Amino acid sequence: MRRDIDRIMNVAERPPVVMVKGAGSWLWDRDGRRYLDFIQGWAVNCLGHSPSVVRETLSAQAAELINCSPAYFNAPMAKLAALLADLSGLDQVFLCNSGAEANEGAIKLARKWGARHRGGAFEIITMLGGFHGRTLATMAASGKPGWDELFPPKVPGFHKVPLGELDAVAGAIGDRTVAVMLEPIQGEAGIFVAADDYLRALRRLTRERGVLLILDEVQAGVGRTGRFFGFQHAGIEPDIVTLGKGLGGGVPLAALVAAARVSCFEYGDQGGTFNGNPLMAAVGCAVVETVKREAFLQSVVTRGAYLADRLGALARELGHGEVRGRGLLLALALRGRDGKKVAASALDCGLLVNAPRSDTLRFMPALTVSNEEIDEMITRLRASLA
Repeated sequence: MRRDIDRIMNVAERPPVVMVKGAGSWLWDRDGRRYLDFIQGWAVNCLGHSPSVVRETLSAQAAELINCSPAYFNAPMAKLAALLADLSGLDQVFLCNSGAEANEGAIKLARKWGARHRGGAFEIITMLGGFHGRTLATMAASGKPGWDELFPPKVPGFHKVPLGELDAVAGAIGDRTVAVMLEPIQGEAGIFVAADDYLRALRRLTRERGVLLILDEVQAGVGRTGRFFGFQHAGIEPDIVTLGKGLGGGVPLAALVAAARVSCFEYGDQGGTFNGNPLMAAVGCAVVETVKREAFLQSVVTRGAYLADRLGALARELGHGEVRGRGLLLALALRGRDGKKVAASALDCGLLVNAPRSDTLRFMPALTVSNEEIDEMITRLRASLA
């Protein structure tokens, strides 16, 4: 196994364990050790590991049609597009494989719209601390510290302002500006929520100034916050929204969703060999049908409040900081502890948590997590912090 692992490109710091099985909130490694998973593939496994609805859908769809090429329509593709359009209040959908691909498509669509309707405008205002993916354009759009120096020359056309500062956005909009792009909750930055009032004001501002509003809900969407879309808390409608991660419940699936007024791609502008394939689209339909139910979303709100309460109590007990986030996308601010070291200690305690920053732990459990599993997580986290 060590020889095989050495063949994998070294693009991430990984612990010396090999996972072989998952069920619900739990993972097992090849030595039979069990881990309580509060990362869930970075909010990917919204229904937990290997949920029956995903397994059964994969089996049933694989028996019918796996891939007919994107040159043809297929029924799951059409059904999923209709579901996402109806839920978002938008009109047209491009299905793809990853959040970065969806965000790349959003950037291209905005630039195409700017070329047609805003005198060739192509610049996009994004947020400091934002994260939109690892393609060249989405890295340039991201406000992750240190990324400006990677893979030069960087893709031009992105201006960054602080999250939550409306005046900074207003001052940055110029004749060449085509859109404002942000995450309703900045995930990689350490879970910072864009306030509902700020999003409402941003929507008014972008309409007044004639530019698009693009919301990256790759991490915050698909029920993660207790609403299907994060922007629904603010009661707004963006021009473009992107989805990924939880949309496939564990399989590679993402979506670019846009209003008809900005859907201006022409034949050949956008595509992909596996995009909209019936196997992944069928899983997406099953996930969306499960998550969109009001009772399911209310359970996310309830479990999210319970997790936040337990984390807050632990923070007060051990002298740590605030709990940030919404629903089941939360962070704990650490004091006097290094997040990466705490995450490594948690692994030793059979708990998987993520440290996006040295002073922050991030929690992205399955949306089906139980109160008992939250209690067990707190017990293991307390031991890790101690």
